[in-house]
Amino acid sequence: MAHIGLMGGTFDPVHNGHLLLGKQAYEEQGLDCVWFMPSGQPPHKRDRQVTSAADRCAMVKLAIEGQPGFVFSDFEVSREGCTYTAQTLALLREAYPADDFSYIIGADSLYEIESWYHPEVVLSAVPLLVASREYDHDHLPLQSQIAYLTSRYGARICLLHCGEVDIASNTVRRLVAQGQSIRDYVPKAVEEYIWSRHLYLS
Repeated sequence: MAHIGLMGGTFDPVHNGHLLLGKQAYEEQGLDCVWFMPSGQPPHKRDRQVTSAADRCAMVKLAIEGQPGFVFSDFEVSREGCTYTAQTLALLREAYPADDFSYIIGADSLYEIESWYHPEVVLSAVPLLVASREYDHDHLPLQSQIAYLTSRYGARICLLHCGEVDIASNTVRRLVAQGQSIRDYVPKAVEEYIWSRHLYLS
C-alpha cells in the first residue's frame, strides 16, 4: 500500500509554487510519492483558451524531472470531456483500491471548494493537505474555514507549513506576453520550453 499525494490542476504553466507545495507535502506528510496530474478539460476554465494538453504535460514532466518522489500522471488528462475532481477521486479509488490518496491544494482552493462539482464528495473522499497561506481579508480566517468545512462535510484537513509563495500561472502567462523574464517563477527547462514553443505570446 502506498500513500500518494495528488497535485491536480491545469498547470498552464506549472511553476515553482506548485513544486514547493508538492515538496512540502511529500516531506512533511511522509508520502511515498506525489502525482502531478494535469487536468484534461477543466470545466472552470471555459472562459479562456487553455494551452494544449500535450504542452502542459510536457512542461510538468520537465519541471519534476529528477525531483525525489515526484511522478507524472496522465490519469485525468487522458479522459475525454470535462474532468471533475469528484469523479477523478472515485475512479482512482476503483483503479488503486490498495492505495491511500491525499489531495494537495492551495489555501485559495479551500475557500472556493464549495463551488466545485459535488464538493461533498471531494471533501469526504480523501484528506486535504492545504498550504497554510491566508486568502484575502474578505474571507474567514483559514482556521475558521477549516472548522466550517470539517463540521459541515466531515472533511479531514491538514495544514502544511509552507512559506509564502506568491506565484500564479496567470502571472507567468502575462509576463511572457509582455516579453519579460520568467526565470524566477518556473524551472529553467520550463522557461526554455515556453519560449521555444512560443507559448502565451498572443
